[in-house]
Amino acid sequence: MQVRDAMDSQVLVVGPEHTIRQTAKAMAARKVGSAIVVDPDSAGVGIITERDVLKAIGNGLDPDTARTGDHLTWEVVYAGPDWTLHEAAAAMVRGGFRHLVVMQDDDVLGVISVRDILRVWTAKKVGAA
Repeated sequence: MQVRDAMDSQVLVVGPEHTIRQTAKAMAARKVGSAIVVDPDSAGVGIITERDVLKAIGNGLDPDTARTGDHLTWEVVYAGPDWTLHEAAAAMVRGGFRHLVVMQDDDVLGVISVRDILRVWTAKKVGAA
């Protein structure tokens, strides 16, 4: 099975000037563990995850003034839609993260998470039993 078959194509997008609280509220409302950050003044996209939000708050930052753009990962590892789920899982293990932005050329197609991969693999195992 390929990444395109398991990814979430309904991506949450926030800007770098959103506060940590605004980003966290949007992630909670959508029940997702990450948001894509698009900065119109920068090439490429970044990603902010639950871990980034927790780290910012745990370091004593005010979530109403701290900006998302200061607490995200710009060095994003991208998955291609044709990657296998095994390739995506291996990239996550190597990088120590739980989300991959799925891109084709310069377009964001979606996000795939560890949860997405486990959902597919578990469904296959249950269906085979």
